[in-house]
Amino acid sequence: QVELAESGGGLVQAGDSLRLSCVFYGRTFSLYTMGWFRQAPGKERELVAAITSGSSTYNADSVKGRFTLSRDHAKNMVYLQMNSLKPEDTAKYYCAARHISASDYDYWGQGTQVTVSS
Repeated sequence: QVELAESGGGLVQAGDSLRLSCVFYGRTFSLYTMGWFRQAPGKERELVAAITSGSSTYNADSVKGRFTLSRDHAKNMVYLQMNSLKPEDTAKYYCAARHISASDYDYWGQGTQVTVSS
């Protein structure tokens, strides 16, 4: 069983930065692609960024050039560095894990709230 725990959310002003962290417990970290999703009130959940075991990354168009996803295999950690935050980035952010043999994300954290004021 995989457990994920996010941290690092908060209330910031537009233009500020935040770094979200996610710690991975329970299985072999290197066998999982890690993703960050977000969901704002009244909106569907969306994939913000993802990183494979080999550190290939994907970023949604809405965050390209502003968000950077990285992983530390020694610490079983994933980090989402968010720069130049905008009010439209306000959402609850979730860390998720997908086994390399799976088509969907199987494991989810509880989420951390990010609120960006204008």
